[in-house]
Amino acid sequence: MSESDFKYMTESISTDLIVMLMEDFDMSMKSAFDSLYNSVTYAKLTDASTGLYFQSSGYVYSYLRSEITTGKLETITE
Repeated sequence: MSESDFKYMTESISTDLIVMLMEDFDMSMKSAFDSLYNSVTYAKLTDASTGLYFQSSGYVYSYLRSEITTGKLETITE
């Protein structure tokens, strides 16, 4: 996979995650961006070795939502 393919996949999922955050938590766009980009979930999404970028947006969001609501990230198993 090329770097541009990886970047496209992570950016596509990130876009979906931001919309989901705005809808579920009634966040502003800025807050949603801040929440995503400062999360452990985002760090794992943008780490190609985790393979998380191959998963659906809904799957990744389940981890992000859990991280936000509990303050910690559940173990991501691939």
